[in-house]
Amino acid sequence: MEKSVVFFDLDGTLFDDQKHVLPASIAAIQEMRKRGVLPVIATGRNIFEIQDVLDATGIDNVVSANGSYVQYQGRKLSAAVIPATVLADLTAFAHQQGDPVGYFNAQGFRLSQANQDTQDNFKLLRLNAVVDPTWYQHHAINFLNVFNRDKGDLYNQEFAGKLSFVRNNPRALDTMVTGVSKQTGIQTFLQEAGLTHAKTYAFGDGLNDLQMFDQVDVPVAMGNGLPEVKAQAAYVTTTNTTDGIVQGLRHFNLIA
Repeated sequence: MEKSVVFFDLDGTLFDDQKHVLPASIAAIQEMRKRGVLPVIATGRNIFEIQDVLDATGIDNVVSANGSYVQYQGRKLSAAVIPATVLADLTAFAHQQGDPVGYFNAQGFRLSQANQDTQDNFKLLRLNAVVDPTWYQHHAINFLNVFNRDKGDLYNQEFAGKLSFVRNNPRALDTMVTGVSKQTGIQTFLQEAGLTHAKTYAFGDGLNDLQMFDQVDVPVAMGNGLPEVKAQAAYVTTTNTTDGIVQGLRHFNLIA
């Protein structure tokens, strides 16, 4: 029985700046397991985007798409589905704004249209972005990216009570069914996996980690994290490129 659970964000946290997991972090994850500490990925990315990470680390516990898809030991626990009518309304509104939309589920994604921001975004993520503006009409969608740089308040107001928007990077808004977040994903994970007794830790660096920090017992901010994230942390470790994961785990005696 696990005595502790540690949730790891990916980009800017478990990933270095080249989107790789440092060898020292992989070794630390292996040591955690031997000590009865369960590692979990908690990310804005979708399952299909991170299979290489799961293979490299051996982790099969995931809170993905900011809580929209949750799995334990490789088994799906929950998957949010954005209603077709909401998708149609969001698509029409974004088109009026000139904003591309990325439609995601656990298997893949498509774009409504492309621009420089979508090209830059998916090049950074090493994903092949295909434009198919009707794909969402034929697939269950649990997560969206809406590409704009300054319209978060506009979208949150327009779709209040239906969708929530969190800026993940300067180019795009992570978009979930209202009420879904990393926090609710963690709640589902702990309840369904029978781990509500365990002490919980989380490592993060960005705005979409703040609700995760609200949920766990011990929030840990990366040294490269945003000021808002550091302010909410119980501990600030070193950066994602200087073994911040190892130092943070060691600080709390989760590894030697």
